[in-house]
Amino acid sequence: MHGAAHTSIPRRDPQTVMRLSRLGSLHQCRLSFMRVLTRRMAEENWSFSRPKFDVDEKGVGRAVYTAQGPERAYSLVAFAHDLPPEMRSDRVIATAWDATFTLFDGIPNEADIDRLSGNVPLQEAGRVSEREISVSRANRSVRLWEHMVDALSRGEQPDAAMLRSVGYLMRTTAVYGSGKLGAADREMIADRPEMQAPFQAEMLSVFLTRWFVRDLVEHMAKVRGGDAAVSLAPETARQLGIGNSTGLGMAPFIVNHPVLFNNWIMAREEAISRVRSVEKATEEEIAHFLELLAKTRTSVDSWMSEHPLQIEKLAQLKGDLDALETQVETHDFAGRFPWDGLVSWAQEALSEEGQECLASLILEPYGALVDGLSRCMADSNSDAFVIDGAMPVGEVRDLIENSFGWAKDVDWSARENCARAWYVSEEKLEPRLGERFEEPIADYEQPLAPARDAAMALRALEGWSPDGPVAAFLSAHPEHRHTVRRAQITRVAPYGEIHDNTISAQVMPIDMLRAKLSFFGATHFDPRSDRWVRICMYAGAPYPQELSTENCDLWVYPEGRA
Repeated sequence: MHGAAHTSIPRRDPQTVMRLSRLGSLHQCRLSFMRVLTRRMAEENWSFSRPKFDVDEKGVGRAVYTAQGPERAYSLVAFAHDLPPEMRSDRVIATAWDATFTLFDGIPNEADIDRLSGNVPLQEAGRVSEREISVSRANRSVRLWEHMVDALSRGEQPDAAMLRSVGYLMRTTAVYGSGKLGAADREMIADRPEMQAPFQAEMLSVFLTRWFVRDLVEHMAKVRGGDAAVSLAPETARQLGIGNSTGLGMAPFIVNHPVLFNNWIMAREEAISRVRSVEKATEEEIAHFLELLAKTRTSVDSWMSEHPLQIEKLAQLKGDLDALETQVETHDFAGRFPWDGLVSWAQEALSEEGQECLASLILEPYGALVDGLSRCMADSNSDAFVIDGAMPVGEVRDLIENSFGWAKDVDWSARENCARAWYVSEEKLEPRLGERFEEPIADYEQPLAPARDAAMALRALEGWSPDGPVAAFLSAHPEHRHTVRRAQITRVAPYGEIHDNTISAQVMPIDMLRAKLSFFGATHFDPRSDRWVRICMYAGAPYPQELSTENCDLWVYPEGRA
């Protein structure tokens, strides 16, 4: 029944999926990286320990948290700091934080910790080694932190409404991996089973950071209250996640990594296709879907945002869930291909936000059918970036047309179609999206407008014989090398290109941010402008020592109206 060898419902067309408005409506799913990690750790019965917690009454010190898997261990080495309020900043250019971390490959000794103590608190100004896999830092939510220390020190639990409104005690301002600051390159860990899926080291670092944050706030409450202090109630602690503010730096990532991004999207599209191709659903599968639909409603009802765009999308999503709840009352789940029928209905009846929410939900009863796809989501195809100079010009032209044929009809001389330019700020060292005709930035533009560049390449190719090698064209027009490379990559990465204009006056960078963050497993996206978004990670998840096969996966769905 669940065989995927002859999928009868094809994957959705990239021209449908890869529009920015749809990418900006993606939701977490079974293939999200946080859930992939917690499932694996529970299934493999990882063990967790805290070999060191040496923090003084000012909240300054060091701690080590170790995760022991079947073959190897990883340790979060944490440094707690007493940060003056005027130095607290979430900017990339900050030089001090409330806490700094590294994920160590193995279990560190005192010499390792001493070496790291002279570097990790400095972040960019320090250097780590290939024994370290990621480097990160975090700042407190000052309001909730003080409230929680005060309440616990007096023997009381924190105010539930305040906890819900903030959602986290600390927020990461960066989690760096893949060779940053001297840390291990991705290639050094890519063949380890537990690191095979993308961003597993970073997700593990955040998972262990959440444990440290809980311990630290309880420690500070004990310092203040002595014997009167109490620990966080387990159910209260589980509501807390790790916050994160993500800005424009993440948007270029999905343009610059077309094979990797394709693999994420294609795995999800293949999962959706497999479930739509299930001919008969069991009563248990249907009941599981309906239970999680109800919990999704609980989650969406508690999703708050002050941004006008997100308020509108939330209103749409609530309306979509109303319609979906009505539809499932009469939907023929006993008939053939019930999930395809539901998805087909949604394509006509729901907004993109609702369609993508449903697409994620139908995967939930089918872990055996889709979870293995997480092993296909990394990018191990370095050959894809080598240009095939022997490819005939006509074939290259067809490949460009396939992804960017629509771009030929755009008037690229019109200001509204090229109003923006991506560049890197010298002062802040952060990606920026500027106004091309109002700021002197054109000379510093980054190649993050593939649609415009594709249209220019197609124009340049017009006089060339379709049978000649593209190498001759590139010899005369080297400025189009990156477009030809991207076009050839689409042969193995059909979902690698965004089918929209990334430099128009109307572009919403938060759509790109949400697409990436949904694959991390983030929920309750809260845009603060069109350029940065606040999220919470691991809210509702068990803590490491509570992790079991019963609670390792569906923690993302809140208890409530089930």
